[in-house]
Amino acid sequence: MRQSIVTLDMEGVLTPEIWIAVAEKTGIPELRRTTRDEPDYDKLMHGRLELLDRNNLKLSDIQSVIGTLAPLPGAREFLDELRSFVQVVILSDTFEQFAVPLIRQLNWPTLLCHSLVVANDRIVDYRLRIRDQKREAVTAFKRLNFNVISGGDSFNDTAMLCEADCGILFRATDNLKRQFPQLPAVDDYPDFMRLIKEAMS
Repeated sequence: MRQSIVTLDMEGVLTPEIWIAVAEKTGIPELRRTTRDEPDYDKLMHGRLELLDRNNLKLSDIQSVIGTLAPLPGAREFLDELRSFVQVVILSDTFEQFAVPLIRQLNWPTLLCHSLVVANDRIVDYRLRIRDQKREAVTAFKRLNFNVISGGDSFNDTAMLCEADCGILFRATDNLKRQFPQLPAVDDYPDFMRLIKEAMS
């Protein structure tokens, strides 16, 4: 039997959506847009950078908001249990300059994400580690002969979920469930854990 590996999205699955938290803290509603609303990640990010510039928001402002966030209720326990019997990799479209406070609270799981280009505390651009990194990572793990089980909640997770041996939607919108009826969908960690264990057997 092949070894298994689990790849999980971070925001919306284990942690709150960082940009939504920033939107609420700053009172800039346009920052609430996520990949659930705009599947084109480049368009979404350039829109965010424009908003940050227009409102004079710096990296340190965003990091101070992130510092107030905690993982979703039950996420740390779910991840701790999962990591006790299978390797887990977090595949996220967040940035290393954002993720550290949350990853620390999750007991330092492996995280593959992107990075920001920063000059004098201003976010001037972003740098993708590689394009379509979630699907590419799953493809690479499959080439290494892993049985890949993936979980995510957004449009930008669906390529990863469809590429995996088993893809699971977690707390996804009804719209996303309708568009991907082939993917099992769960709304709580016990059901998520059950499906992962079934996919490993």
